[in-house]
Amino acid sequence: MKKYESHGKAHILALGKAFPSQLVIQESLVDGYFKNTNCNDPELKQKLTRLCKTTTVKTRYVVMNEEILKQYPELAGDGVPTIKQRLEISNKAVTQMAVDASNACILKWGRPASAITHLVYVSSSEARFPGGDLHLAQALSLSPDIRRTSLYFMGCSGGVAGLRAAKDIAENNPGSRVLLATSETTVVGYRPPSHDRPYDLVGVALFGDGAGAVIVGADPVVGLETPLFELLGTRQCFLPGTEKMIDGRLTENGINFKLGRELPQIIEDNLEEFCEKLVGGIDHENKVKYEEMFWAVHPGGPAILDKVEKRLGLSPEKLAASRRALRDYGNASSNTIVYVLEYMVEESKKKEEEEKKNKEGELGFMLAFGPGVTFEGIVARKLVG
Repeated sequence: MKKYESHGKAHILALGKAFPSQLVIQESLVDGYFKNTNCNDPELKQKLTRLCKTTTVKTRYVVMNEEILKQYPELAGDGVPTIKQRLEISNKAVTQMAVDASNACILKWGRPASAITHLVYVSSSEARFPGGDLHLAQALSLSPDIRRTSLYFMGCSGGVAGLRAAKDIAENNPGSRVLLATSETTVVGYRPPSHDRPYDLVGVALFGDGAGAVIVGADPVVGLETPLFELLGTRQCFLPGTEKMIDGRLTENGINFKLGRELPQIIEDNLEEFCEKLVGGIDHENKVKYEEMFWAVHPGGPAILDKVEKRLGLSPEKLAASRRALRDYGNASSNTIVYVLEYMVEESKKKEEEEKKNKEGELGFMLAFGPGVTFEGIVARKLVG
């Protein structure tokens, strides 16, 4: 079979996504949330209303719904051990969403699931063994010989970390095809509002549920596979002394989550050096200009995107895909980078049709920030549009 000229570098060959059935409209979230949690505190309600406006989120999908709350009313209360119930719901939900996203991705890829040789599974929303990687492999009827890798509790940086792992696997196993699946739900952190937990309201206003999937492989087969991005180089870096900026603790009542107010500023202060070292791996003379590159940035929140745009001097359209993903799906943790990349591909194809020409080869970044504080980055070449 004929191969594309790719020098053995890994490529993204297909993208897919899936969501639970419960759609949340941001405008109606506050009333619904306070009703479901039997809370009548006007001060907390006013605070959540303000947060919902500042997030720029318009719609999200979530696993939690009234049917679940009727079956598990204790989830809407406080001080009762509920981790068992939460994990029962989460484990089942993340598997189903991962299956749906993977099937959507495989369909777009156009090759049979039997061609998948490796599986990378990412989630911060489950705790069990065997893990979601095995449940997903069985549900997709993948070969018992498939080689599985799991990445747990990497938070928002998990999607890019998964791509990094998939790239390494693809490039070091000739002929391999890697399925990366990410799946997340906020069920583990769902609880009523409280003055003692102001961080919870940020999560209610910002986070969403869903799953993403990516097929990664080197040497795409001409006529069978359509490469979307070529993955050129990767970098991961944690910032010493910042581990409490993104803090999550699993307790008998679910996960307690805290975000430091200084997080956007910490990202801004360290972003340029990280990007310089990342792009330096493929461009030692540093001739690349940031404004001429594409930017697929995990939308942790509007403040983070604003800081990235300001620090690097990017024009607003450079982060359009990230802001669109945030608007439509909220911060869906590790999944969100998949949604950003899908929007980027969609927009590139639209421009290609309108301009009747192809501008293949645009360099760019895929970036995410997670617990640590950890920076994850990939420098890539966009092959569509």
